[in-house]
This record gives sequence, C-alpha cells and structure tokens, in this order.
Amino acid sequence: MQQQEIQRIFPYLASDVLETILTASAIKEFPKQTELIREGQFIKVIPIVLKGLIKVFTRKEDKELLLYYIQPGESCIMSFSAALKNDTSKIFAITEEETELILLPTDKIAHWLVEYPSINMLFYQQYEMRYTELIDTINQLLYDKLDKRIMTYLQEKSELTGKNPIKITHKEIALELGTAREVVSRILKKLEKLEKVKQHQDSIEIIH
Repeated sequence: MQQQEIQRIFPYLASDVLETILTASAIKEFPKQTELIREGQFIKVIPIVLKGLIKVFTRKEDKELLLYYIQPGESCIMSFSAALKNDTSKIFAITEEETELILLPTDKIAHWLVEYPSINMLFYQQYEMRYTELIDTINQLLYDKLDKRIMTYLQEKSELTGKNPIKITHKEIALELGTAREVVSRILKKLEKLEKVKQHQDSIEIIH
C-alpha cells in the first residue's frame, strides 16, 4: 500500500509525521486465522489495520468471548494500554480474513505521543469506541436472549465482511459467543423455521 493511500486512512496525521511512523514501523500481510496477539505476552508492536479485519477475544478458563472487531484505520487499544504500562496482554487477537497491518514499535510510541500529539487522535477515538462496544456487549449478555445475540452477531459479521452467506460453523459461533455448540445448533434451527436464516452445508445465510 502506497503512502498516499495510507494518508487517506489517517487524514489527521501530517505527511511528515506519517513518514516518520512508516520509516520506523513494518507493514506486513497476515493470512486468515493468524494469531497476532497472545494472552499473557508482552506487547512489542501495536497493530493498526490497513486492510482486512481482526477479532479480539478475552478468555476465562475454557470459555472465550468475542469483545470487538478491528477494522481498517483502527488499532487494538488493549495492546496500546498494555504496551504503555509494560504489562502483559489480557486479550488475544486473530485475523478474521487476510489482513495488512502497520506494526508500530512500542519502544517509540511514548516518544511519538509527545512529539506528534496528532497520533493521540487515533487512540482517544479507540478508547471511546471500545468502551461503547464493551458496554453493548455487557448489555447483550445481561439482557438479550441468545437467539437475538446470534442474529446480531451474524448481521455484524456479514456487514463487516461484506459476505452473505457467511462461511462459519456452529462451533465457531459458540466459541465466539461463549456458549455451547449444541445450544447454537438448536437456536439456528429455530431461526431457520422463523425464516430469519438459511443454513447451507458450510455457511449461514441471513434472510432479509
């Protein structure tokens, strides 16, 4: 990706600031289902998505829960926070599809934040957005029935990936929503009878 294209993704960064960042950072592509951040690791680079999609999870014992997606122009605020505190990661992150990233070296971030205050725009926006998303996730867990959560999950994934049908298994849905595969299968059969979804051999189609 050329610098001009990257500049359009980050319009609040002056060209000389962006050039400084790109000179010190790496741009890499990762295939689908690549684990980018492991739970418990020290963060050496902070990812910013140029193309593709990343999903961020938390884990408790044997249960996982999808927290949020990272889209183009966004970063992982949990990694940013861990890097600034020199702490280990509390989350893990996996590519949802083939993804291109800028990898910002954490040993330069603190200096850049002082020297180039415009960089703060990226992370301030991320804090506000992720806080709102986490509140939404908590509300869904507390107040929404699982059938509504599954529909919301499928609709969001379809919107983010631009795909319908969505190639996904019942096991994947269960893992990302922190429930059992058998429960997901039962609810999807119910949603299919209600003509809200249609199940194919390896995908699920949302019926509009």
